[in-house]
Amino acid sequence: MLGLRLPTDPRWVNLAEKDLAEILTDHAYCEQKAASTCISLIQAYPEKSELVDKLSPIVTEEWSHFCMVLDKLREHNLQLGRQRPDAYVNRLQKFKMKGDREKVLIDRLLMAALIEARSCERFRLLSEGLKEKEFREFYRHFMISEAGHYRLFTDLAKLYSSNGAVKQRWNEWLEFEAGTMKELALRGDRMH
Repeated sequence: MLGLRLPTDPRWVNLAEKDLAEILTDHAYCEQKAASTCISLIQAYPEKSELVDKLSPIVTEEWSHFCMVLDKLREHNLQLGRQRPDAYVNRLQKFKMKGDREKVLIDRLLMAALIEARSCERFRLLSEGLKEKEFREFYRHFMISEAGHYRLFTDLAKLYSSNGAVKQRWNEWLEFEAGTMKELALRGDRMH
């Protein structure tokens, strides 16, 4: 469904499980950045009515996810750690088109869709592979949500693209992301 070209190494779940405070911290900041991305898109493209209407509730949803992760940390007497650089997203940023405003919009939407797709895949792995049922259920909720966000971003990219160019660019993004995943070290303290 998600079209990712390179699945996550299944050992990632075992690494993530070793220090749930670290993965929860990174997850919290990912939710915060997702809300910020939606706000940024709305600010940059206020004339795109459907984008504004569709992303406005996502801002609230992503922020509520941030709060849910904070609550989970507190339930387990864990602290929210410091935000760390996100090598995955930083590499994706370099692939984004520059210049033409409309092409930049499509790339921003496709990049957001790709991040949501990878998050969905990772949440699925956590929901199936963690030992504690509480955390499996917790991450299943996020998996379902991220799948919807992935679909929303790809649908918006199609809406605002001309001549079916989205499919070709999406394939380029998928190839680039697979290469990025190969190059990055497998880390259990990061969602991506």
